[in-house]
Amino acid sequence: MQKLLLLCLHLLLTVVVFAQKTPPVYYPALGEAWERRTPAEMGLNSAKIQEAIDFAIAQESLIPANLEIAHYQSFGREPFGIGVGPFKERGTAAGIIVYKGYIIAEWGNVHQVDMTFSVTKSFLSATIGLAIDRGLINDVNDPVYKYMAPIVTTEPTSGNFRAARIGEPQTIDLFATAHNRKITWDHLLRQTSNWEGTLWDKPDWADRPDRDVTKWLNRELQEPGTVYEYNDVRVNVLALAALNVWRRPLPQVLKEYIMDVIGASPTWRWFGYDHSWVIIDGQMMQAVGGGGHWGGGMFINARDMARFGYLTLRRGKWDNKQLLSENWMQMSRTPTPANTNYGYMNWFLNTGKKEMPSAPENAFFHLGNGTNMIYVDPDNELVIVARWIKNDEKGHFVERVLAAFP
Repeated sequence: MQKLLLLCLHLLLTVVVFAQKTPPVYYPALGEAWERRTPAEMGLNSAKIQEAIDFAIAQESLIPANLEIAHYQSFGREPFGIGVGPFKERGTAAGIIVYKGYIIAEWGNVHQVDMTFSVTKSFLSATIGLAIDRGLINDVNDPVYKYMAPIVTTEPTSGNFRAARIGEPQTIDLFATAHNRKITWDHLLRQTSNWEGTLWDKPDWADRPDRDVTKWLNRELQEPGTVYEYNDVRVNVLALAALNVWRRPLPQVLKEYIMDVIGASPTWRWFGYDHSWVIIDGQMMQAVGGGGHWGGGMFINARDMARFGYLTLRRGKWDNKQLLSENWMQMSRTPTPANTNYGYMNWFLNTGKKEMPSAPENAFFHLGNGTNMIYVDPDNELVIVARWIKNDEKGHFVERVLAAFP
């Protein structure tokens, strides 16, 4: 009996000591009340952190500051590549390093609101996760067409011209064909849907078109789920489908359930296109874009990007609230055989350390053109936002930050 009591006492003391050594997880307060620590205070090499920052600044992207001009030097040269959403002059290289929730370094103007291009997709996928968690979507493997109502745009049609359009469809049906009716929410989230059609005057084939022009209008359709293809038209299909499920603008959904709770600033904006307006329940609503491919998408500052990254680091939990379920967070990080380095949009994975050899395999990244990056490293409790860095150098930059760890 005495040995049993001693064993119980030992176990109790072990638990107490462990609890004392494991401080509670820190979550930054709302607004600017975000605690700072020096790298040295957190046990990191300050000189190495500064070397990494200097590298990020020196490797600033060469794309023009005028992002509309940058568009017409790249995506704008595609068929139907004309910009239809807002563009904004970008800032200079900027970023933030967050370790265990604390800001340990910043550079550039972290309050500058800039386009973030395909990082927008991660915010879009979060609205689907919120819909799943609330039962608005029963299962990601459900065909999307089962959730769709007739979609009516706000394009004015004067009675004087109605006769010329008699017999034409007056609603949008995104999933009318036999092929498109096979597409599930999971397919759209993983960019494996091979959806066929035109949305907001952008044909799916015109986005990053095949070099063989004979395939533009006569391509072989792949079975949904079998082939990965990065395609912003199909991302916009997902955004419009999500709008139909929520029956309210997606920026409002994101603001209420995510951004306000994590203490984001009031300066971020999520835009659609000039003509991406629909009528739902008697209200005009803009269907937002999933990136800045033709303008629009998420305009946001580095601080707010870091907060979102920290939410994903903490597996959807903020303080004592589970904003996105752990199940959803796990699915977002689960690759598909069609692309083992991609989970849900826009969660890029480090499977086999292919993308970033120096980073843990468990790391992932929210990536957008520019390059705009939110690097998330659960193994090191690390979040890095790097804005306007050369794409080929983002991995070398992360390598320099990790060199500061003991």
